Amino acid sequence: MNSNVENLPPHVLRLVYKEISALAADPPEGIKIYPSDEDITELHTAIEGPEGTPFAGGVFRMRLVLGKDFPAVPPKGYFLTKIFHPNVGHKGEICVNVLKRDWKAELGLRHVLLTIKCLLIHPNPESALNEEAGRLLLEDYAEYESRARLLTEIHAMGASSGEPQDPNDGPQPKKHAGDPLKRAGPSAAAVPASLGNGANGASTTSSSNSNSSSSTNVAGKKKADKKRALRRL
Repeated sequence: MNSNVENLPPHVLRLVYKEISALAADPPEGIKIYPSDEDITELHTAIEGPEGTPFAGGVFRMRLVLGKDFPAVPPKGYFLTKIFHPNVGHKGEICVNVLKRDWKAELGLRHVLLTIKCLLIHPNPESALNEEAGRLLLEDYAEYESRARLLTEIHAMGASSGEPQDPNDGPQPKKHAGDPLKRAGPSAAAVPASLGNGANGASTTSSSNSNSSSSTNVAGKKKADKKRALRRL
């Protein structure tokens, strides 16, 4: 989507810059702000999934886009992280009254962000963009919760969430494992070299291969289960 910086009058740009600066300095609880120095008409954020909801533990990236008629016209909101929610369309578009008929210029962006976070706690099936999610919310909450939690685990947790990161928030480099004796533990050093290819060595190799095979089977089963679940979505 094209920038609207050139379309907004200078006094509106000053107000937007001031509000975004205040949000970045003092963001709402559970929401991170990632302002852009190049385009203040597109605000990227990350919302933590509220506790007690199927979205708990997830981090959901979202953006607000300010149109050329802002603040007379409300901004448009989009989830960038895939989410199973009645009020979020398949392309991430968000349906909430504050971005439509309830919008007032004086409400501001902080109010919008807090309202969208509250939408994760209290979905509104009456204005559903995702009709299946809205139906399940009303008719089979357990299935709705299961579907919402599954997509949260797949798309909104860990590195897969794609949350914009601060330099110190990224994955830390792995520590070197050290020499083989240290990795194997004290008992490995106590085994005489002459027994390295004997019964003890064979037993250790067999046990290691068995554990490796078991871990591979478990990982493969989990991957297959997730694929089957995704095909049902």
